[in-house]
Amino acid sequence: MITTQAAYQGADRNRLVATIYGSGGPPVLLLHGGGQTRRAWRRTGLALGHDWQVIALDQRGHGQSNWVADGAYAFPDYARDAQAVAAEIARTTGLRPAVIGASLGGISALLALDSPDNPAFSALCMVDVVPDMSPDGLDAIQGFMRTHAVDGFASVEEAANVVAAYLPHRERPKSLDGLRRNLRHDPDGRWRWHWDPRFLDGPRSVNAVWDEVREALMTQAARLTVPGLLVRGAFSELVTEEAAADFLKVARGMTSVNVAKARHMVAGDSNDDFIAAIGDFLATVTPLPATKA
Repeated sequence: MITTQAAYQGADRNRLVATIYGSGGPPVLLLHGGGQTRRAWRRTGLALGHDWQVIALDQRGHGQSNWVADGAYAFPDYARDAQAVAAEIARTTGLRPAVIGASLGGISALLALDSPDNPAFSALCMVDVVPDMSPDGLDAIQGFMRTHAVDGFASVEEAANVVAAYLPHRERPKSLDGLRRNLRHDPDGRWRWHWDPRFLDGPRSVNAVWDEVREALMTQAARLTVPGLLVRGAFSELVTEEAAADFLKVARGMTSVNVAKARHMVAGDSNDDFIAAIGDFLATVTPLPATKA
């Protein structure tokens, strides 16, 4: 499997770093969830990269991508970046990418679809996210993220203990290498998550302009013209069965699948089942050319 690193320019001239899996096939853009990095997609990229050119992106303020100077981390800002990257992928490959977005990435992707007559993507997969998320579930996830966002950890082992307490249903990894790659070691000796704390608590956080975002999401869902898939963790703390069903009534062209034994972080909880569902979906997708015929 050929893997390379690439860089794209976001909507505000911000640098966005990506890992590309595979050297041929139609393009697929992977957008991670809030507080994650492109490394969350490693197993997915390796699996799909045999048939697709998979671009796993560090979104703004995450991983190796730029922290934006003005702290613009609202969903529309992420959507503008997704459009910019999709346009560049289409320019270089001749095809509009399919997009798989987890949580933050799923909302950003749906917003970024734009015109139903000229969509940014060939297909859309949203992973465990809908416009009407559980407030309690959202508070729990963001509460965990905030707990050590500023102060960080004395060691990677301390971070591992915190994660294990938050995800007791998961088998604890034997190696800390994966967790270490999601942390940065700052000059003060502390280990901190690889994302900008202003993502949650800055002047234009991910929670900003939510009423407008929700309305735009419902509008986009109602006029969906590309193949769509909603992947839900069967035990999701964020997306209830009722909320998923209500969303699918609006997004009429979208199908759905529940991944057993998975909570909100579907790929991390049940990666093999997740990859199988994504692979089946992508097999049905006919990539759209970069420009309209």
